[in-house]
Amino acid sequence: MDGNKPMDVPQLMHAAVFYGVGDLRYEQVPVPEVAADEVLVQVRACGLCQSDIKKLRYPLLDPPRIFGHETSGTIVRAGEAVEHWRVGERVVVLHHIPCFHCPYCLNENYSMCRVYKEVTTTAGFAPAGGGFAEYVKVPGHIVRSGGLMAIPDGVSFEEASFVEPTNCCLKAVKKAQVQPGQWVLITGAGPIGLMFAMLCRQFGAKPIVTDLLASRVERARALGAEAALDARSADLTARIHALTGGLGVDVALLAVPSVQAFSQALDATRKGGKILFFAEFAESVQIPLDPNVLYRREIDLMGSYSSSFKVQHLAADLVFGRRIDVQALISDFYPLAELAAAVEQAVHPTPETCKILIRP
Repeated sequence: MDGNKPMDVPQLMHAAVFYGVGDLRYEQVPVPEVAADEVLVQVRACGLCQSDIKKLRYPLLDPPRIFGHETSGTIVRAGEAVEHWRVGERVVVLHHIPCFHCPYCLNENYSMCRVYKEVTTTAGFAPAGGGFAEYVKVPGHIVRSGGLMAIPDGVSFEEASFVEPTNCCLKAVKKAQVQPGQWVLITGAGPIGLMFAMLCRQFGAKPIVTDLLASRVERARALGAEAALDARSADLTARIHALTGGLGVDVALLAVPSVQAFSQALDATRKGGKILFFAEFAESVQIPLDPNVLYRREIDLMGSYSSSFKVQHLAADLVFGRRIDVQALISDFYPLAELAAAVEQAVHPTPETCKILIRP
């Protein structure tokens, strides 16, 4: 791009590098070099996601790695072959972009695509997202295929970092075919559960949110839940049936990996309803299930993993247009040097803990 002069960028940057479970180091690493079709983004905000926490706390991927994928920032370098993007533009970086031509993509199962599953945005070492660093490199296929989204004037980097998690939740809501007027049970009032509640309300549905923490129940109520209930209530199913005219909810969205939450959802879902698994359970968990319950009550069980390219622009519109209040989900900001403390708070939340953002 003629005239696309790079900004001054140091040779070294700070990053939170994963060297193994319990070994997260804030250290200097080389700033990634960009090829002709790549861009370098200075990270301004990165959300702390449960999938990041899982990778930091369990030996799932070989170290060293730099995680972080809910990323927003400013383009500071662009290769000579890059089109449509210029240095200085504020962008959301999406770490997953599918190939668009494999059998999964042709069936719009984008998250099953091999290219989609191979994370290639990187701040160094084996590509792992790279948002927990001062700079992240975005590879050519993501730059070319819609993996950068311009942040409108007046929208903060912090708000923009919610585009990716909003996409994930929106994909699930769309897959469950949530309709105006329907009752939707949402188990868990963490950031994801609250996002579900706001999306369901946005689309005209009536969310019922459950959680174990009174503060989160109250937060769900404040953000527009039709009802917010203590998940430990002995009469929980009866209260949900009373709210729904005796039928039960049309859709249940499992935002926590809890066997008890699934059991409650099954009891609370009406005949002909749907239950969607969104939270990822531990590998060893097994859920006892009488198949005749699904057969006789015609309950649909489904799963929704990650995001969908199909709803990417709608997710951005919901965030950028402030049609959902993502700011209300933010409870804490941490500097990059204190990522380990941020993870500890997310694992052992206070009553006020909700979404944690990292700001390099």
